[in-house]
Formats: sequence, C-alpha cells, structure tokens
Amino acid sequence: MDPSTSQLSENISPSFEDTADFIDADRGFVGSLNPCVIKNARGDTVWDNDEFNFLHQQPCPETVNPKLWRQAQLLSKQGLYRISSSIYQVRGFDISHITFVEGKTGIIIIDPLISCECAAAARELYYKHQGVRPVKAIIYTHSHIDHFGGASGVLPPVTNDNDTAPVPIIAPEYFMEEATSENIFAGPIMRQRARHMYGSQLPKSPKGQIGVGLGMATSHGTTSLVPPTINITQTGQTLTIDGVRMTFQMVPNTEAPAELNIYFPDERALLVAECATHALHNIATLRGALVRDAKAWSRYLDETLLLYCEDAKSNVQFGSHAWPTWGADKIKKFLAQQRDLYAFIHDQTVRQMNQGWNGTEIAERMVLPPSLSREWHTQGFYGSVSHNVKAIYQRYMTWFDGSAENLWKWPPKEEGARYVACMGGAEEVLKKSQVFISQGDLRFAATLLGHVVAAGDEPGNDAIAHLQCKNLLANVFEKLGFGAENATWRNFYLSQSVDLMNGKRAQGKNSSGMAAFAPNLSVEQWFGALSITIDGQEAGKEEKPFCIDIHVRDISEDWRLILSNGALTYRSQPNGERSSNRTEPDLALTLNKIGLCRLLNSKSSSSDILDLKGDVQALNKLLSFASITSKVKNQLQSYI
Repeated sequence: MDPSTSQLSENISPSFEDTADFIDADRGFVGSLNPCVIKNARGDTVWDNDEFNFLHQQPCPETVNPKLWRQAQLLSKQGLYRISSSIYQVRGFDISHITFVEGKTGIIIIDPLISCECAAAARELYYKHQGVRPVKAIIYTHSHIDHFGGASGVLPPVTNDNDTAPVPIIAPEYFMEEATSENIFAGPIMRQRARHMYGSQLPKSPKGQIGVGLGMATSHGTTSLVPPTINITQTGQTLTIDGVRMTFQMVPNTEAPAELNIYFPDERALLVAECATHALHNIATLRGALVRDAKAWSRYLDETLLLYCEDAKSNVQFGSHAWPTWGADKIKKFLAQQRDLYAFIHDQTVRQMNQGWNGTEIAERMVLPPSLSREWHTQGFYGSVSHNVKAIYQRYMTWFDGSAENLWKWPPKEEGARYVACMGGAEEVLKKSQVFISQGDLRFAATLLGHVVAAGDEPGNDAIAHLQCKNLLANVFEKLGFGAENATWRNFYLSQSVDLMNGKRAQGKNSSGMAAFAPNLSVEQWFGALSITIDGQEAGKEEKPFCIDIHVRDISEDWRLILSNGALTYRSQPNGERSSNRTEPDLALTLNKIGLCRLLNSKSSSSDILDLKGDVQALNKLLSFASITSKVKNQLQSYI
C-alpha cells in the first residue's frame, strides 16, 4: 500500500526494466571517496554515505516501496563525475551536489553543499583527480542552505582588511533576504519538523531511513553564509569569469523565492538548479515553508525550454540534485514533461476547486495522465501529488475548505476526547481500529487512534487502553511508512512511530523559541526575530508603553524599539534624526553590532555597552518578555 499516491490513481507506473537512469547516473564516473566518511576538526562524523551501502547489497525488502528503493540506489552513488569537457560534479557528499567548472587558470564552484567539511572534502576529491586549481568564483543558484552553507569550506583565506570574500560570490537578486528570512520567523518549528521529514533520527536501514527522495540525507557539519558580491538581476545577463562564459535565467518564486539557472554556451551545458529534477518536487514542503507558485514554476520551465533547447541547443542538462540528461532530444522531452507536470497539477487543482471541491477531495481525485505517470522522473519521491494539490488549494483558498463545520473546530486534544467518548471509550476505539487494520484501511485506523492519543491519558481515561492505542498507532505508522513511495512521508511516519514507542509525540508544543541571533544577519532581521519571541500575554499586562533607542555605533544605524499593547515595533531612524515632536525614549543604548548580538544571545559583558542613558528597567522588561536569560539583566544592574 502506498499512502503517498491517490487511491484513485490508475495502475500506470514506469517500467523497472528501464535502466536508462542507471546508465546516466554512472556516466562520466572518475573516482570515489573510500570510505565516504567526512569528519569535522573534532573527529565527529558529519557525513557517512557508506551507511547506505546496504541498498546495493540486497534486493528490495518488503519494508520499502520498490520504486523508492530504486530511487535510493541511484541517489546514493557517490564520487567525482565528468559532465562535459570542463564541468565536473561531486555527488553523494550531502543532499545536494557541488559543481566545479574549469576555467583558464582556476575553477568556479557552484552550490557548495550544506557543510564546510563536506564541501572541502569534495574539492579535495576533485583536486586528487584534476589537480589543484585556485577558486576563481562561487555561484549560489538559490536561497536554500544546501546550496550555500559550505562556502567557507572552499573559499580561499581572506586577505583583506574588510573581511570580504576574496573571490566573486554570485547569486540571484534578493538572495540574502530569502536565505535568512525563511529561518528567522519559523525556524524552531521548521527544524523540528525537518528532523521528521529527513528522518535524521532514524537508523539507515531497510526498516529506517533510505533517503529523502531528492538526495540521501542532510550533513551535520559547520555551515556558513558568505554574502554575494555580484547579483544576477535579469534573464539574459552574462558573465565571463576566468574565460568561462555564462548566461543566466532568473526563475524567482519557483522552487525557491530567489533562484537562477545557468547556460554555458561553450559547453552547450545547461544547469537547471532545482526546477527540474528526477522526482516530483514540493509545492509545499512538509517541514514548512511558504507555498510555492506552481504556475510560475511551469512557465519558467517553458522559458528554459525555449531559450536553451530551441534557441540554443543544449547537449547536456544537469542540476544540483540527481543525475544529468544527455542529448538534445532527451533534454527537450525531460524539460517538457517537467513543465507539464507542474502545469497539470496546478491547472486541474484550480479547475476542480472552482467546481466546488476542497483540497482534500481534489487530492483524492487527482490522476496524472498516462504520459506522465509512466515516467520515472515524475514520480512522487520528494513531493507528492497529494500534498502538492493541497498546497495549491491553500495558496488560493487558505486553510478553510468552505464547510462551516470546519470553521471553528476544537483543538486536537479536546476534539479527540469527544470522539473517544462518542465511540464508547478508548477500548472501543482500539477494537474498531483493529477491524479497519484487518481490512487494510490503515488511513482511517490512524485517524481513530490519533484521536485517542491526542486526547491524552489524563485521570479518568483508561490508561491501559490509551497505551495500547498509542502502541498500535506506532505500528500503523510503521506500516504506512514501509509502503510509502514518497521518502519524506516514509520518514515522517517512521519518525513519529519511534516517538510514540519512546513515549512522546512531538508536535512543536512548548518550543524553546528562537535559535541564536546569527551574527551575519542584519540588525533589522535581529529585531524581526526578537519581535516574535515576545510573550504577548505577559507584555500586554504593561499598561504603559515604553521605548528604547539603540545606536549601533560601528555600522552607524539607529533604531527605536516600542513595546505597546503586547507587541514590539522596531523603526529605523536614518542618521539618528529625531523630529521635534518625537517622544523621548525611556532608555538610550549604544553598542557595536557584535555587542548587540551578544546581548541578544545572552553572552554580553559590561564592556559591550558603550553608553546608556535612562531607565535600564525598560531593557530588563523587554528581555524578560523575550525569555532572554537573567544573566544579561543582572549584568545591567551596574548601570542603575
């Protein structure tokens, strides 16, 4: 049973006798890293691709969907590969791939993985086979961390006084805004859900994690964010670096808000970063993110097809995930099918939406045409038709499905308690769930058992029956995971099965709050992050508003923070100007940027505060409402 595809889908699947992907995935192989284990300076393992060797040592077991097993076999291949006469790629060192383009005297590096250690190891593998060449530039294709996080691992040492990148760093316009914004406001819950999506706590085994459908896993090394020095702003923009000619296509608001593709005319090589890969991608990712624009996605792919397959004749197309496609006709077919895949799902969702169906109903009704269903690269290994349809519905119609009974539902705990009571208690739910399981209806069994688990085992509930339901739900999740074609569904089911067996079910409640305020973010981004850590209920008890002026001396920025009615407002004050009718602050504080960073991260010392005038209690209150530790507040007492 495959829970990640519609029950109404026609029985049309790609052929396992088609081995073209294996031929393409092996083409151009130069050499591998053995063992493929990458460690940090402390000796901790940050990447171990050898954990997936079992995929190549046994046939597909009953605990894995056969199509997903095949995908994992392909994605787990690792080593250095030659794509064209001067383009090489290291695969299998992270969830994404790193690309090396040879110029006259050095190399251009594209998408340096998540971790610095993994990027450095990939560069060393390239050097081993191609010789040491200086890095002449780095290109980020888009604003997701698996395409920029390892940059510091491959950059030459900084030799200037301004601590700026020693070589050009090229990225699409608005890269920095998008690379940071997604993780500022919703970072804690995204990271928690990402652990389930990527199965990072699962063992690598036929009963555990076997990849994520787009790659095998995410590395756990040191990350970096080196700001771009050159922005690509329009399609058709060209650059020549170290003799390498490049033409760029802007594809914003597709797979990432800031994204680009690259055409290398001298190689007739086309890099489509992540808008076309060997799996259906996500319109909404299960870890959480803004819903993507499937219609724009499809239209940009059509532009790619026109510019680089019809006007220019690409001979090889590759990306930062999966494996390349060679041959003009094969590339045109691949890109056209990818274009039509996103267009079909979008247009048919909207068509049925306008007929009155809601997102869940459309997801059950959606059937891809046979011409798409039989292709391997359109399968739902990473995104799924089911959750992509619901994402498109959400983009247009919000969370509300239009049925009034769903407008004001009880939260899961209260709703679960009422369902259990209506059904005669947890024992009766347990019996009914077992009946549905015996009938093969794992989906509804999970729903029934989920109500019992959500209701909890508080006094008055049958504790033994509750425990039995929780264990049975864990078993149901395991069965659903074993049957899933979609790797992220599998990882979610199996991760939450483990959570249940360990006596917990993580739902993001009582999260620890914001992650550390990263030094490379702007002051405005820090204050944006600070505003969503404020406990509005507690802060709202303050009847009198107060404001704090902060002068960041070394970067000449002035800000006013206003706490009123439980909400924090932050205003830039250009050049420190104050109008004559502006109210005086309760507190005026002067720091350098690093001092402000340490203050927000509970690591400040008295020397960080360069000047302070007014009531320090205003800052104490603000920090307490943001749950920033009392250590900082105690250090400020000397200023009272």
